[in-house]
Amino acid sequence: MTRALSPVVGTVLLLAITVVLAGTVGLVVFEDAPAEPAPRATFSLDADATADRIVLTHEGGDALSTTDLTVRVRVDGQPLDHQPPVPFFASKGFHGGPTGPFNAATDPEWSAGEDAGFELASTNDPLLEQGSTVEVTISSEGAVIVAVEGEAT
Repeated sequence: MTRALSPVVGTVLLLAITVVLAGTVGLVVFEDAPAEPAPRATFSLDADATADRIVLTHEGGDALSTTDLTVRVRVDGQPLDHQPPVPFFASKGFHGGPTGPFNAATDPEWSAGEDAGFELASTNDPLLEQGSTVEVTISSEGAVIVAVEGEAT
C-alpha cells in the first residue's frame, strides 16, 4: 500500500512547485510594468534679467497638473537657493505670487498655450543677469518631463 501512495504524493508536490513558480514569474513580470507613461509636453522659456522673471510657455503635448510637478531652476549651472514650490503663493525667494498655473489660486491644469511664471526676489541666489544661461527642469513623480534652456535677456 505504501507504494501506491508515492505517485500521488509526487504528483501533488510537482503541482505545488508549478503553481509557486508560475506565481513568482507573474509577480516579477507584472511588478516591473509601469502604471502609466509619464506625460509628454514641450515648453519654451523666457528669462528677463531686468525683472528677474522666468516665464515658461506650454507649447504642446499633454496637459499637466501643477500639483504633481517639481520645477528646478539653474542659472549658469548653479541651482537657485530657493526653488519654486509649485503651485505656490508668496514663497521664500520669490517676489509676490507666480502667474498662471504656478499660482495656487488658479486652475492647476497647465495646458498648451498657457504661460506660467515667477519673479525671483533679491533674497534668492543667483539672480538673473543679461546673458546668463537659465535651465529649467520640470518633473512629475521623479520622471523628467522636459528640460528647457534659454539665455536671459
